[in-house]
Amino acid sequence: MLDNLIGPERPLSWILQFWPVLLFSFISALAATSLCKRIALKFGIVDKPDDLVKTHKGTIAYLGGIGMLAGLTVGILTGIYCLYDHENFRFAFTWLVAVLAGGAIACFIGLVDDIFDIKPYQKILGQIAAAVILALVGIRPALYYSLTGTRIPENIEVLLGIPIVIIFVLGATNSLNLLDGLDGLSAGVTVIITGAMLLLAIHLSTWGFSKVGGDAVRVIICLGLLGAVCGFLPFNRHPAKIFMGDAGSMLLGFVVAALMILFAEKIPRWWMASVVVFGLPILDTVVALVRRFINKRPLFVSDRGHIYDQMIDRGIPLKRTVAICYILAGVYALLGLAMSQIKTRYALVVYIVVFIVSAIVVWKKGYLKMEGLRGAIRKEPQGG
Repeated sequence: MLDNLIGPERPLSWILQFWPVLLFSFISALAATSLCKRIALKFGIVDKPDDLVKTHKGTIAYLGGIGMLAGLTVGILTGIYCLYDHENFRFAFTWLVAVLAGGAIACFIGLVDDIFDIKPYQKILGQIAAAVILALVGIRPALYYSLTGTRIPENIEVLLGIPIVIIFVLGATNSLNLLDGLDGLSAGVTVIITGAMLLLAIHLSTWGFSKVGGDAVRVIICLGLLGAVCGFLPFNRHPAKIFMGDAGSMLLGFVVAALMILFAEKIPRWWMASVVVFGLPILDTVVALVRRFINKRPLFVSDRGHIYDQMIDRGIPLKRTVAICYILAGVYALLGLAMSQIKTRYALVVYIVVFIVSAIVVWKKGYLKMEGLRGAIRKEPQGG
């Protein structure tokens, strides 16, 4: 299996041309996040503790998402510059710009929510608009590989692909949003997920997996996102000096969703592998929704029933809770990478086993119960 990690089509040195993406996205995000913190404090764009759902004790600046968007933008532009003389530049350019445009829309919608607290359906509409951009430029799953193994009419593939893209964007965006509950948690988990996806992207690149420029696009997006989040994370570690807010979590969720869809270009197991790599946010979201449903609580009302909240309520210190979540994210990442190296039929078995075992552990540990602080807490209206 290990003999197949490096393919014969391209040497690893082909990847090195894109490392400026990581460097410039990191530096840009670091500088932009510092600037955003000062702006947020000056204009009162802050998050205040509520002694119920939120764990921080004082006023914390928002706008961290804008800092990450700045880093990602610089990274992707750097990647476009690196690709200028490459074949399939037009495809790669279009896809990179689409991901950046969709990410900017998701970030803007989240920023509006951070400042004005808009309705959930308005956020969802913004996420759908960002998802449609991906679908329109051709970032859709290749369903003729995934479903039948034979070519199906393109118009049917497009019609089936658009709702799948929307579902992935909505799912990933809101999963990372829900995971953003402790200092450094969502950002750190995203670093782990993106790092694993980068390894998968490098593996596929050496095999010449994509014939339309997707190999370079995946590598550039992974490097740009990784640099942007790493530039933000020093400010977000406990005790956090700035929060990413919905602007940041929606940006990260959208870009990770785009990556997962980009891995659906051919063989299904790589798509499945990317989903398993994203396993911790999926697990936390499913646990939160199922727990609320079986306890007859509102599905979309904030509470302290997330896995990380329940760890805190059970007496585990915040830093240790975050570290445990990092380890869990790493386990899912390793499982996803391992799945990418076995045959699809075996990968499907592993896929099913992973989620069955996850469900059993959640049940045995009692994370579906609601009591005390883990009961649903209604969001108090602002203003007045």
